[in-house]
Amino acid sequence: MTPRALHAAQILWPAFLVAGLIEMVVFAWVDPSALQMSGWEPSPMATYTMAFMVFWGMVAAASAISLWLSRTPSQVPARQVSSARY
Repeated sequence: MTPRALHAAQILWPAFLVAGLIEMVVFAWVDPSALQMSGWEPSPMATYTMAFMVFWGMVAAASAISLWLSRTPSQVPARQVSSARY
């Protein structure tokens, strides 16, 4: 497995699981059939799908930022390290 594929797996799989948990918690209190957006009333399945994608994207972005910030100086490309002193 390439490092890029490993990083994608480290970001996307846990984000998928957490997004599922967030969705269960949110929709335990929110009725998706009661939601409407400026006159548009999406079906409950569309609401579940859109919410899951938003949650997954937000958690994946947070995970990606955490992975990026956890890099050691030896992992940073040379062009980014040239002006920094470690």
